[in-house]
Amino acid sequence: MKQHVGRELGPSDWLLVTQHQIDVFAELTQDRHWIHIDQDRARSELPQGKTVAHGLLTLSLMPRLADTLLTVRRYRRGLNYGCNKVRFTAPVHPGSRIRLRQTIRQVVDIEGGVRLILHNVLETDSNHERPAIVAETVIQMYD
Repeated sequence: MKQHVGRELGPSDWLLVTQHQIDVFAELTQDRHWIHIDQDRARSELPQGKTVAHGLLTLSLMPRLADTLLTVRRYRRGLNYGCNKVRFTAPVHPGSRIRLRQTIRQVVDIEGGVRLILHNVLETDSNHERPAIVAETVIQMYD
């Protein structure tokens, strides 16, 4: 893993974000703010005229995209250790596609494995000026 520090991985394949996913996430988290689920109100009151995916929904899709970027053969289990920094820099609307670029920033030896510090940029096909998310995430992988 250490030989890949500084190397950008990706982009991943595109993944479509749907209003159905947004609605289900709203129900699961009970975050039913109108900007996420009220399409009629969004059409008349929001600048893009569309609802906006929850930032945490979009963030939670990153592991699905990351799985397509890197295959590690010699580990038994992985653990999401957290985020050092997350910024939601542009909205994701239903019907948008997202993809991920990752850079391995650091590989730290830990007991039984390694801790990876990853720089993540989540792009949308509908906003080429700014990514939707910029985040530093931490995962641990064990032999």
